[in-house]
Amino acid sequence: MFTESVPKHCHSLLDSAYNYLVSNGYINFGVAPEIKEKIPVEPSSNKLRVLVIGAGLAGLAAARQLMRLGFRVTVLEGRKRAGGRVYTKKMEGGAGNRISASADLGGSVLTGTLGNPLGILAKQLGSLLHKVRDKCPLYRLDGNSVDPEIDMKVEADFNRLLDKASRLRQLMGEVAMDVSLGSALETFWRVYWDSGNAEAMNLFNWHLANLEYANASLLSKLSLAFWDQDDPYDMGGDHCFLPGGNGRLVQALVENVPILYEKTVHTIRYGSDGVQVLAGSQVFEGDMVLCTVPLGVLKSGSIKFIPELPQRKLDAIKRLGYGLLNKVAMLFPYVFWETDLDTFGHLTDDSSSRGEFFLFYSYATVAGGPLLIALVAGEAAHKFESMPPTDAVTKVLQILKGIYEPKGINVPEPIQTVCTRWGGDPFSLGSYSNVAVGASGDDYDIMAESVGDGRLFFAGEATIRRYPATMHGAFLSGLRETAKMAHCANARALRMKVKVGKIPSKNAYSCASALTDLFREPDLEFGSFSVIFSWKNPDPKSPSILRVTFNDPRKKNHGDQPHSNKRLFEQLQSHFNQQQQLHVYTLLTRQQVLDLREVRGGDEMRLNFLCEKLGVKLIGRKGLGSTADSVISSIKAERGIRKQTSTFSASKLGISKLKTGTLKQKMIRKAKIVRNVKKSVPSPNKLTAPPNLKVSSECMITNQVPPTSSCSGQHTHDVLKQ
Repeated sequence: MFTESVPKHCHSLLDSAYNYLVSNGYINFGVAPEIKEKIPVEPSSNKLRVLVIGAGLAGLAAARQLMRLGFRVTVLEGRKRAGGRVYTKKMEGGAGNRISASADLGGSVLTGTLGNPLGILAKQLGSLLHKVRDKCPLYRLDGNSVDPEIDMKVEADFNRLLDKASRLRQLMGEVAMDVSLGSALETFWRVYWDSGNAEAMNLFNWHLANLEYANASLLSKLSLAFWDQDDPYDMGGDHCFLPGGNGRLVQALVENVPILYEKTVHTIRYGSDGVQVLAGSQVFEGDMVLCTVPLGVLKSGSIKFIPELPQRKLDAIKRLGYGLLNKVAMLFPYVFWETDLDTFGHLTDDSSSRGEFFLFYSYATVAGGPLLIALVAGEAAHKFESMPPTDAVTKVLQILKGIYEPKGINVPEPIQTVCTRWGGDPFSLGSYSNVAVGASGDDYDIMAESVGDGRLFFAGEATIRRYPATMHGAFLSGLRETAKMAHCANARALRMKVKVGKIPSKNAYSCASALTDLFREPDLEFGSFSVIFSWKNPDPKSPSILRVTFNDPRKKNHGDQPHSNKRLFEQLQSHFNQQQQLHVYTLLTRQQVLDLREVRGGDEMRLNFLCEKLGVKLIGRKGLGSTADSVISSIKAERGIRKQTSTFSASKLGISKLKTGTLKQKMIRKAKIVRNVKKSVPSPNKLTAPPNLKVSSECMITNQVPPTSSCSGQHTHDVLKQ
């Protein structure tokens, strides 16, 4: 619209700005015809393959956006349907199924319309949203309406309680992280407002239940410090229903997206050369993977990550709360309740069941038929999981009859009923996330962090700090991760381009030669494994190079028991006979080398540890890259200095003219004396001459006299002086 008014020399900037906004999902996302036309019919052959686990709103948003950017996408969904925790079920009955309605059994309310991407999708579909009306009468146990004045007073008192809790956490500081919101509210209520009025107490419990509904959690588990950390980012505008149900959004988003249903993922492998996703007996390979499974599934550990997720992310998964909300949907032959409202509530005198059918949603204006949905929150939601559906429906009907029959209104039997069991659903194991005691908003950010150098990504409502526990939060997280994946893909492609266009330097050839020379005298050997590393840098995270030799006739695993799973080891061994050797390498940290050395059960177990626990891929010399070249150069230079130091020390002691054989023998004897000195026994946490270190006599001096001052080095000098 305004390209003409932009100077031509600025058009490149205009293109950059436009591409940035599109790739980050700020503009031109969704299902409008003009946007769908932008999705390539066939993805680019040179584009990366992305696996998306889960066809909920996060997965679908990411899949469509990735396709728009030309990626090759495959979505793996465990259920027989898309949508995840957004599920619209068509209910019907009566003669010839004349009566029907669309029931949202999962996510149902669009919480705010200003800037809400789902509101934009609805607009693209030509749907007008229905504002949830404010009118919400509350009914007592006897079916009579609550006195409006008492209702308003208790609501005002409840809001003041929340304000007091907010001030309390400010005074408590970090200690508030270990205190629950529920304990603070109930304490304040007893101290300031508990007047012994039963109706006021029942109203107070109703508001507590409403708060538990909003957070899908018991208040006793919610963090006083951070339970409402996302409040500043609430979408403005009305809370709305989408006529026909939110399944319409799902239906539009799945169009032309390649989804494989009934694929229950149990393992995700990720590494420098790509990803593998295992579902049943099938293996799916790709360049990147986006995991959008609910927090409850991550908490259950039903998906195994290889290598294991960083401890930082595991801790966040454990700290964040994940709660439960259930529903009873009932299709009636006709509407018998008021038509000028969308919600009404019911009180109870039992605080332990305050969330049981405490709130009813009327969907008659948007579902296409006479539909009521009763909510079950808090502790009651967990008990509801094991309640027989007939008992649940009977209880709901008793409440409805208690409200309407005294008014002379007959409550008919429902045509069809559905009871949800989100806690027992293996693909959700709950409803949505919250900030539990001990957690904070930071944990949402940690959940969103990618893993494995741009290979494994995470999306979903539990990964977005500003909009957790919302449908639009899930959708936005999918767009966010698409931008991150596109960025990683571009950066990786640029590195590959530089690498391909680079002529091998003399340094690369010299490093290859140096590596062979260095491994003639490895710093550490065990089984078919040998290691070189820097003695100057004691940091456990410092890099070392591991070499595995297959079919080395010189090495035997004395004392090592064979592992029952020999497939990997035997397959590699079978390629080479006794006269040939295969050397493969990898970069490890010192600590990883120590851990590997401690593995018992032979080389097969060590290989299993490398691949399964550490997620390491063994590669040829050329695959080590520039990082390894730097390590090789550093070790080579260090060994050169050590040899010079050793030669200098020997000449000063007047033994430089000794025959080589004599010097070797004396040094070996004296090195043994050093190891017998108790003070010089190295710490098991450091790579300093372990007992099973195999070192040739030629390098014994250099290994015992590092250039830097150390305990073992000092003892060596003392022995030489003696």
